[in-house]
Amino acid sequence: MSFDLRSPLPDDGAVALSAVLREVRAMDAEVASAEARRVRALARAGHLALDATAGLRASSRAAEMALREVASEIAAAECVSDRSVQGQIGWSMTLTDDFPVTLDAWEAGALSRAHVRVIVDAGTPLPSERREEFDVLAVATAEGLSPGRLKTRLAALAEALQPTTLTERHRRGRETRCVRVVHGQDGMSDLIATLPTVLAVGIYDRLVQQSAAIVDARREAPADDREGTAPAPDARTADQVRADILADMLLTAAPDADPTRGDDGPGTLGAIRARVQVVVPALTMLRPGTENSDAAALVGHGPIDADTARNLAEATAVPWDRVITHPVSGEVLRTDTYHRTAAIDRHLRARDRHCRWPGCTTPAVRCEVDHTRDHALGGPTNVTNLAHLCQRHHTQKQFTRWKVHQLPAGVLEWTSPTGRVYTDEPLPYSPAVRFLPNDPTPPPPPRTDHDRESAPF
Repeated sequence: MSFDLRSPLPDDGAVALSAVLREVRAMDAEVASAEARRVRALARAGHLALDATAGLRASSRAAEMALREVASEIAAAECVSDRSVQGQIGWSMTLTDDFPVTLDAWEAGALSRAHVRVIVDAGTPLPSERREEFDVLAVATAEGLSPGRLKTRLAALAEALQPTTLTERHRRGRETRCVRVVHGQDGMSDLIATLPTVLAVGIYDRLVQQSAAIVDARREAPADDREGTAPAPDARTADQVRADILADMLLTAAPDADPTRGDDGPGTLGAIRARVQVVVPALTMLRPGTENSDAAALVGHGPIDADTARNLAEATAVPWDRVITHPVSGEVLRTDTYHRTAAIDRHLRARDRHCRWPGCTTPAVRCEVDHTRDHALGGPTNVTNLAHLCQRHHTQKQFTRWKVHQLPAGVLEWTSPTGRVYTDEPLPYSPAVRFLPNDPTPPPPPRTDHDRESAPF
């Protein structure tokens, strides 16, 4: 018996799923309201503790002990850790005092806890006099965005409200770089490196590529002709493989594991280099002595300092995707990359920046370029029919009842099995950026095979 995942739901099934969706959304609103009310109560508890020390000589220790006392009272009643409750009280006071608009929206069911956490994390580093403006703008920005995408937007918003430039703060922050060991249990420890974000993301990206090469090669390794048996599959998780490669590189200067060899002899993993996408406004590159509000961005992670952006934009021997944008309109002026890729791919990376499934933030450099309308069904290979999808959502598009249609300007319109429509627009670098149908289309790439088919499971 076969079952076609693409076949439409029966009418009664679609109605039932719609009813479940309405119930889930209603429960989400109730939970959000209850969580927000609890935050208000915890904030009142914290203020009671501070009020109790108001008549005493100013002392941070007195305030700390008063907070501990209140937290212990609540923790004992709830049978939880008093340290955990004290942390919740501190966070609740910050949210109540500095982000009241966010708290109101949470209580009204317009935001989830995850959205609120992203807003508070992004806004807390701002000076207190800038948080009120950030609070209002953050709630307006959050509408229709997943927490992951909201985090990227708010990083740029918070940067625009900072009284000092990111370059100035980054120069101070670089002084804190360090490596430390935190000893754990069972003979394990955490090796923690505090580095500039661009370097940290680049290191992690290289580990991701190298671990994928090992897992893929061993999964597809042919049977040993001499023994007639295939080598034992690599049972390590992706996290374990990345940890092993990191240890290899730090101890031997290059990974020793060759994914094509069963004995882990020397191989070519050391040739893999990181791929990171950076968007650089033209003025950031052309005016070394200034830094405007449109900071350069590390795609998927937020703003980076101007000095680093200029160095990457001027580099000729490192594998960074460089996207130069107009300082006013946000229009893409030029794209370039060290690796030789088709112009159409560079255009798509500049437009999409991440997976185009609603809410997904996987960077485009780690996604697959997918034909919105299948190539096998006559879909053309051009920018009006191509978009980046991560492997998970590429598979979901191919093997489930979700449907997608690409509109002008690179907008994707997703239709769920119950008929609901979700629109995903390319993330603009500035509010004015648009990719219009009459923009010059890059020349088509050399003829290639059909998109790689992903397995449904």
